[in-house]
Amino acid sequence: MAEKAVRTDRAPAPAGAYSQGVVAGGFLFTSGLGPQDPVDGIVAPSVGEQTAQVLANISAVLAEHGLTLDDVVRATVHLESLKADFAEFDAVYEEHFSAPYPVRTTVGSDLADILVEIDVVAKLRA
Repeated sequence: MAEKAVRTDRAPAPAGAYSQGVVAGGFLFTSGLGPQDPVDGIVAPSVGEQTAQVLANISAVLAEHGLTLDDVVRATVHLESLKADFAEFDAVYEEHFSAPYPVRTTVGSDLADILVEIDVVAKLRA
């Protein structure tokens, strides 16, 4: 199966030479998506609000291929302030997923004027 780019106007447009998502090998891989609202570009002030927007952006990319957050098997999370923001981030994240939760790596990162960025891998449905 050839790689196929996934694109939606319901998530922020890429800021460089990358796709919002790519389907390959039975999975959909998203780019790292930030908390920008796709319509007005506004970024909410709190990590909880930003997490909710990031997951809405990811959901929009997944939906382009008929998937939801329930199809996610892996997530990589970057937090600007890992120690200060982890609890609030995790509480919002948990509201959007159900057990068994995707495997996840969460790291502290120097982000560009945002508090959270997430990328996921989702398994395609048969």
